[in-house]
Amino acid sequence: MALRDRHLVGAGAAACAVCCAAPVLGILGLAGAGAAATVATFAFAGIVFALVIGVAALAGVLLRRRSQNAALASGAACSTTPTGPVAIDLTTGPDRA
Repeated sequence: MALRDRHLVGAGAAACAVCCAAPVLGILGLAGAGAAATVATFAFAGIVFALVIGVAALAGVLLRRRSQNAALASGAACSTTPTGPVAIDLTTGPDRA
């Protein structure tokens, strides 16, 4: 894994922490403070998890769009070939020389 991919590890760690914290704190909330704490914990964890995943997805889309725009600007666009039928010769090949 390259140093430039470190944001993926950070997003994964944040998502893991948020996802694993909700059930643990929810169970503790049931045992100690009651249903209100449990509902608040699950709501907070869901919102934070959605934010982390949303930011990671947005960053991925923006980075992909930036790299595609850079590729198009550098002239790496697909070549245009004429459409229509293509003649294929099946009598010769690498193993039938």
